Amino acid sequence: MDFALLKVVHVTCVAVSGAGFALRGALALADAPVMRQPWVRVLPHILDTLLLVSGAWMAWIAHLAPTRHPWLAAKIALLALYIVLGAVSLRHRKSRGVRVAAYVGALLTFAWIVGVALTRNPMPIAGHWR
Repeated sequence: MDFALLKVVHVTCVAVSGAGFALRGALALADAPVMRQPWVRVLPHILDTLLLVSGAWMAWIAHLAPTRHPWLAAKIALLALYIVLGAVSLRHRKSRGVRVAAYVGALLTFAWIVGVALTRNPMPIAGHWR
């Protein structure tokens, strides 16, 4: 597959996945009945799998390795944090306060991942604080 097309697939998945998580998190916090629908639980996993595969494929094509590119290592570490925070925010067994904090943390982490991807800098806004 052409790198440019792969990047379009990846970026599209990022946008849809991020918007989908924001919506699912808000619906989960509102205890919306739609959250009990099977497709609401399955579709994000399919999309996120495509997102991960396209990202790994792009890294392979471009010969990028987290050991040689700190920004890529940061994206991977932040992705792990995003997954944990997102999972906590969608769990009904947790208190509402914990779920809200995890939801906000996951959204901020998602924004950080996008910033790292756009700047190829693990601290994308650090230069603006000087």
